[in-house]
Amino acid sequence: MNRISRRNFIVAGGTVPLLAACGNGLNSGAAARIDDRVDAAIGFMIQEVPGTAQLAEDAAGMLVMPLVTEAGFGFGAAYGRGALRINGATVDYYSALAGSFGLQIGAQQYAHTLFFMTEDALRNFRNSQGWSAGANVRYAVNENGATLGVDTTVLLDPVIAVIYGQAGLIVGATLEGTRYTRILP
Repeated sequence: MNRISRRNFIVAGGTVPLLAACGNGLNSGAAARIDDRVDAAIGFMIQEVPGTAQLAEDAAGMLVMPLVTEAGFGFGAAYGRGALRINGATVDYYSALAGSFGLQIGAQQYAHTLFFMTEDALRNFRNSQGWSAGANVRYAVNENGATLGVDTTVLLDPVIAVIYGQAGLIVGATLEGTRYTRILP
């Protein structure tokens, strides 16, 4: 009899992000694919989320995750890959991985960008072994096509997150607990 136990479900759910990470082989062209997706995500974000062009201009650097896939049924996981850009040039590649537990069912995809507004915040991110999004990230919300509140108080926040391009069946997206790790595409 083939019964799915809770333990098997957890193990199977945990392998999805690991299998997704297997496509990071050297000389696989992954870097070019990530860069193309990052370019497209930046163009979409600037066109669809007013105020992000100003954030990009003022930021010391920005981590662009062009496609994060999240799925959950009690237990959930999210995974994506992206690039850290400084002055418009890619300097490193990163993966984003998150896990969750609770009342959830469904799947979604979204893009997000972390704007590092200070050199210190960017340096802390780059020097960490694995950086987790937490209370130190401020979410900039675009409501009904209005321009993001890019004022002096926003620009003083060390890290600003913008989530955009959501599609799927899970309502909302948060980066709380997402762990970013440098990868070699």
